[in-house]
Amino acid sequence: MKNKRIGILTGGGDCPGINAVIRAVAKTAINDYGWEIVGIEDGYLGLMENRKRILSYDDVSGILTLGGTILGTSNKTNPFAQPTKFKKRIVFRDLSKRCIENFKKMGLDCLVCIGGDGTLRIAYKFFEKGLPIIGIPKTIDNDVWGTDLTFGFDSAVVTATEAIDKIHTTAQSHHRVMIVEVMGRYAGWLSLCSGIAGGGDVILIPEIPFEMEKICEKVKERNKRGRRFSIIVVAEGAYPKGGGMIVQRIVKDSPDPIRLGGIGNFLAQEIENKTGIECRVTVLGHLLRGGSPSAFDRILASRFGEYAVRLIEEKNFGKMVALQGKEIVAISLKEAVSQIKKVPLDHQLLKVALSTGASLGV
Repeated sequence: MKNKRIGILTGGGDCPGINAVIRAVAKTAINDYGWEIVGIEDGYLGLMENRKRILSYDDVSGILTLGGTILGTSNKTNPFAQPTKFKKRIVFRDLSKRCIENFKKMGLDCLVCIGGDGTLRIAYKFFEKGLPIIGIPKTIDNDVWGTDLTFGFDSAVVTATEAIDKIHTTAQSHHRVMIVEVMGRYAGWLSLCSGIAGGGDVILIPEIPFEMEKICEKVKERNKRGRRFSIIVVAEGAYPKGGGMIVQRIVKDSPDPIRLGGIGNFLAQEIENKTGIECRVTVLGHLLRGGSPSAFDRILASRFGEYAVRLIEEKNFGKMVALQGKEIVAISLKEAVSQIKKVPLDHQLLKVALSTGASLGV
């Protein structure tokens, strides 16, 4: 019987826990089945350029606690619409055939794709073209459909909460409004959870357009009660009612060109103008992606990786591993990439935020 050769790549932005998944896939495959693991460097870019290396047991030992990804990653690569310079302008070319050829040259029996919604959409397209694919969801935004949680999210919430805890003391000392802007794109999970955990007075998420007057009312009401400071936790994709998200810049050569940012500064200016209270802004940004994964994320990532290998053994391809309740399950990639998982407006966490005194800006 031919020994299986499994390819593994990481795409999109990095986050804590990726190396824990790589480790779990490799060690499970080697220990239980004696398979060979091929690490593809820099995500789909490495697949296009045929850049790979064998991952031995020793290669994946000692990486459980490491942030980032030992394989490298790329968030500017889409083999189905790859930006390429042509006559001093950018054109988008379909280079997926090259990736499929390289998959065959590598002698792979399956490709494990670790990533967020963008990486998984590309993975599904390759599955439609006949490649045996398994997806593993990864994002600090927790916005992948079909899984209760993605690894990386808990670590990011912990980092954001620790930052909010520290900001409390300087806000209280200087009687300021401190605005903490966090990532999350179009979903408010990160701002909502870190806002609750950090005791935010105002929590703003993309799913609920806010009203400036309501935010200012909350700040002034706290001042009247002698609470001469306020903490506002805002998702980068939050926006005012009747307005739109603030776009920091457009990256023309990226398959996902919109870069959000600036909502914190917008809020600071508006609040100062309307209340006269001094504001300061802290943008946590890429800090949330870095560092060692939390214990929860190490365990979740390990469970995802182990289960992915079981799916490969069963030849159950075109699936994404997911956490539903307490169980790890497989759902179709088609379903997983069908939509983004946003915060439902009837979610209990919203009720928790309101009942414990936070304003949602409405």
